[in-house]
Amino acid sequence: MDMKKRITLELRNRSPAEIAELVVDNSRSADGEVEGLTEEFTELEFLSMVNVGLSSLAKLPSLAKLRKLELSDNNLSGSLDALSLKCPNLTYLNLSGNKIKELSSVEALQNLKSLQSLDLFNCEITSLEDYRESVFELLPQVTYLDGFDQEDNEAPDSEADDEDEDGEDGVGPAGDYDEDDDEEEDEDGSEGGEVGLSFQVNRGEQDEEDYAEEEEEEAGAAQGQKRKRDVDDEGEDDDDDEDD
Repeated sequence: MDMKKRITLELRNRSPAEIAELVVDNSRSADGEVEGLTEEFTELEFLSMVNVGLSSLAKLPSLAKLRKLELSDNNLSGSLDALSLKCPNLTYLNLSGNKIKELSSVEALQNLKSLQSLDLFNCEITSLEDYRESVFELLPQVTYLDGFDQEDNEAPDSEADDEDEDGEDGVGPAGDYDEDDDEEEDEDGSEGGEVGLSFQVNRGEQDEEDYAEEEEEEAGAAQGQKRKRDVDDEGEDDDDDEDD
């Protein structure tokens, strides 16, 4: 599928001004040039044109808000000065797998003052002696080259950064809790357990006392009934004697 048709499909009946991210990977460019992309994409911040056969960026439109540009696995060998003119606010640029051989080819990127991350992996330029030192010297604004800084610290994952930002904007970062709170809960729980146990013990003792009182009352009632029967029997015996 050619790039122009692919872009039309990606719009999905939206206007270009509504698009913030656009991916046209593996489509085909006409004569190695950008096609179907216009300056109407005023809100575009992320553009991916991986493996589309690009050999020139001359027809790249002005995209003032573009921050991330994926151009890996194309046929670019130079003419990168168009990027500073058309996309002056780039912070991330991936040129891996292109035909960039000389330091002079990336010299034009000096005008990308906001560029923080540059990827030239699998380009012939990486075989040059002191390649990394030379690029960092040529482009002092760049922090990460091929995924690592000058001290070989790996660049943070952009997706993880987005998740962290979401966590700050939302209720709070996942797993954010205080161990002291757990300790307080444990203490409260143990105190509650002790109170509950004490209550059960006291309740048991009270039940035993109530049971003993009931037994005494029942025994007293039985003795009273017995004495009443004895008195009644004695009264009957007296009546019998009088009749005799």
